[in-house]
Amino acid sequence: MSNLVILPVIIPVITGLLLVILRKYIRLQRFLSIFSIVGLIVVSLYLVNEIKTKGIQTLQLGGWEAPFGVSMVLDMFSALLLLITSIVAFCCVLYAFHSIGREREFFYFYPLFLFLIAGVNGSFITGDIFNLFVCFEVMLVSSYVLISIGGMKRQLKASIKYILVNILSSFLFLIAIAYLYAIYGTLNFAHLSVRVAETGQEGLVTTVAILFLIVFSLKAGLFLFFWLPSSYSAPPTAISAIFASLLTKVGIYAIVRIFTLVFYHQPETTHLLIGILAAVTMLLGAIGAVAYGDVRRILAYNVIVGVGFLLAGVASFTTQGLTGTLYYFIHDMIGKALIFLLGGTIIHLTGISKLKEMSGLIRLHPTLGWMFFIAALALSGIPPLSGFLGKIFITEGTFHASYYWLGGIGLLTSLFVLYSLMKIFMNVFWGYTEITIEEEKGTTKGLLLPMGILTALTILLGLGAEGIHEYVDLAVDVLMNPSLYVEAVLGVDPKA
Repeated sequence: MSNLVILPVIIPVITGLLLVILRKYIRLQRFLSIFSIVGLIVVSLYLVNEIKTKGIQTLQLGGWEAPFGVSMVLDMFSALLLLITSIVAFCCVLYAFHSIGREREFFYFYPLFLFLIAGVNGSFITGDIFNLFVCFEVMLVSSYVLISIGGMKRQLKASIKYILVNILSSFLFLIAIAYLYAIYGTLNFAHLSVRVAETGQEGLVTTVAILFLIVFSLKAGLFLFFWLPSSYSAPPTAISAIFASLLTKVGIYAIVRIFTLVFYHQPETTHLLIGILAAVTMLLGAIGAVAYGDVRRILAYNVIVGVGFLLAGVASFTTQGLTGTLYYFIHDMIGKALIFLLGGTIIHLTGISKLKEMSGLIRLHPTLGWMFFIAALALSGIPPLSGFLGKIFITEGTFHASYYWLGGIGLLTSLFVLYSLMKIFMNVFWGYTEITIEEEKGTTKGLLLPMGILTALTILLGLGAEGIHEYVDLAVDVLMNPSLYVEAVLGVDPKA
């Protein structure tokens, strides 16, 4: 048991509340924001090491033992996601210092950003499905304001669709929770795992499982992604990057957790459905990415392709597939933040987002161009960059589960991703330079550092994948053996 498990939620909440009071002191807000996020990185690194040496960390709030109290549970899967969330948040805040604008900073950008991070972190460490709902709402309420902050027409239009979809999914979430509680009388993940294993997953239980899948699919952009392209392309760049990196990943995390810990008894129904949804999502996302000639839209549809590919590994429900999902999870959080920051910087410099109206930017900004090239190769799964290993394992997992069609679609859409991102690279950076430095609408001052950090991580995660395999193996071991999670929370071995 460790009291430090709650710190990834407490730190951003307390700092955010303090920043609300310090609204007028922008420089102080910047300092405290970056300081708290650095604190999150340090705490996350410590917790990853604690789990490696001592096993799953739990905290029973108020001293009530599980399943009667509120459980906070941190296994290696959650801990790695906390660490990557903190790193991405650090880079996005650093980028925001030079791009978000004083008007948005004055209207609570930093506290809202930290509250969103608190909701994301809480979703990763909660051991209770109702508290997962609460953490989702903390994250979403913050995102509702962030997506519309600044009040541009494009933002307000996108925010209406985004808010309505999430209100609907939250309503369905509550209905699913109510049915689950009515059946089992508990909402603790570990206790639910034991109860479902005892009674079997048939009839109404499978229906409830599918209802949860619909809820999390809405939030993750799995199949039901009609709201995502406009919502993720409308806000300022730093906000779009954090949305693309984190918000869909929380929905994916919930699917992984629920369907490896609680509803894993009928994979021929639930996991096959996840696989079908993942395949359709990849195909439709890839078509959208190839069809559009707008930087924002292409990048938004690439988020959708990533959602489908991540869940292809979950659908396989094999050690290889889940190993690939975890590798790709880490890669995609970093890669999507990077590519959105790069795309936003292109628009910041040129003032336009249509590919046909841009060219030759690499002559003025070679560093920006080659970082985009590296990010494009990584997201396409080209070796030896970070996306390669995850794609290999996921494809192997789908083949091992005899889902050859799913693995084939994953490989096919990877080519579409490469084409769509190379289309941006060739149109934006290659060719005749149409504008001069004096004619540019903005500057890269202060923007290259956060993008450089993410680019370096993309390269290091590919070349140094061997260095994190021990941590990934520990995470996958818990996902494939739910009894380890149950024993850590309830203190009893469900197999005994």
